[in-house]
Amino acid sequence: MPLKPAVREDRQYRPLGVVAVGAAVLFAVVALWVVRAPGRLLPGDAGLHHWSVGHRPDVAAALARAITDTATGVVPYALVVLAGLFAGRTRLRRVTAAVGLALCLAVGQALRFGAMKLIARPRPDAVYWAADASRWSFPSGHATTAAMTAGLLIAALYLRGSPVPRSSVVLIAAWAATVGLTRIYLGVHWFTDVVGGWLFATAWLALAACAFLRLTGRRPAAR
Repeated sequence: MPLKPAVREDRQYRPLGVVAVGAAVLFAVVALWVVRAPGRLLPGDAGLHHWSVGHRPDVAAALARAITDTATGVVPYALVVLAGLFAGRTRLRRVTAAVGLALCLAVGQALRFGAMKLIARPRPDAVYWAADASRWSFPSGHATTAAMTAGLLIAALYLRGSPVPRSSVVLIAAWAATVGLTRIYLGVHWFTDVVGGWLFATAWLALAACAFLRLTGRRPAAR
């Protein structure tokens, strides 16, 4: 009898665990495919790259660079810290949320960098770049960072406890998706680099959310 509540409690977090494991498995599959593929190119990579290079007027490239720059440097950390300060209703909770969200982003970044270095996929030829880029290509750093940042911003909205407008969630998610697509459009990443970044961010955020909910004793909100 004493085991039944624990079983029911585990079931509360099972969807998050499924998402984390599923995204991690898909990321591993794509990463292994990249490593073993001839020329390290997957279906769609070359076609989307050539289309982007051939449909990139100066104005569109400048706009893409402006969008892509919002997911690098101190900007993502500033966003999650501000979101954490917004999420808490007391000084202690605001500071705790801000530090926690920033730490989650930093650890995710470190893990992503390790995966990128391990896989060591070359970028597209630099002659086609319309933005600065460095290091390896898979998974896309900007796409991963934007997706993790978006997830943490949305989490902060729910931590606040007030009703969260769907429009806010959609806008934040659209920003993250757009950042990822700009990396392809600017010629510095392959399409599957961006997909890998989204999968990596999903796995890490789901795992972090599951750990947070279990440690704090909170239950996933039905909404």
